[in-house]
Amino acid sequence: MSKVLSHMTMSLDGFIAQPDDQIGELFEWYGAGDVEVPGPNEDVRITVDAESAAFLTEVVGNCGALVAGRRLFDMTGGWGDRHPVGAPVVVVSHGVPEDAAQRWPRTEFVDGVKEALARAREIAGDRDVTIASANITQQALALGLVDEVCVSLVPVLFGEGVPYFAAFDTGHLLLEDPVVVQGRRAVHLRYPVRRPAGG
Repeated sequence: MSKVLSHMTMSLDGFIAQPDDQIGELFEWYGAGDVEVPGPNEDVRITVDAESAAFLTEVVGNCGALVAGRRLFDMTGGWGDRHPVGAPVVVVSHGVPEDAAQRWPRTEFVDGVKEALARAREIAGDRDVTIASANITQQALALGLVDEVCVSLVPVLFGEGVPYFAAFDTGHLLLEDPVVVQGRRAVHLRYPVRRPAGG
């Protein structure tokens, strides 16, 4: 059964980027091993340890659609319409770039997190939807639309930056016990979101 999950690489003190949006040492684990993880984008080469490769294959390999924020989309130039996971991208945005249909034919722009996730689920079919944005993850969690929170936790302290999580207006959000995968230069944590009794 398909699910909605978020996956971000995070510093030990909770940041997914530096204050200037640069990633610093966060992605060093993508080259910390000798097992190549095949992907649809030949320009992106990932070589990790065997445990991290199995984690990536399971979490990323079943991605049928990716939901991103407009800020990240603009920063990456829309990944040249070829996101490294190989899935179509749904961008949460209040506006659509004028040349979007020509530059990014595999990308859709949808106004609103709930609406973007619904569209991504349609595109993904029986495959998973992955959220690749801290802000959208936070909004989707508050709406009860996330099934699993995935964190690749790396051994670096930023001290400041862009947090993966922020305060929830709805109070504390409980997660189930994690599935833990010990990788090289990263510990991978998969937390199912706890559902209310009868929910």
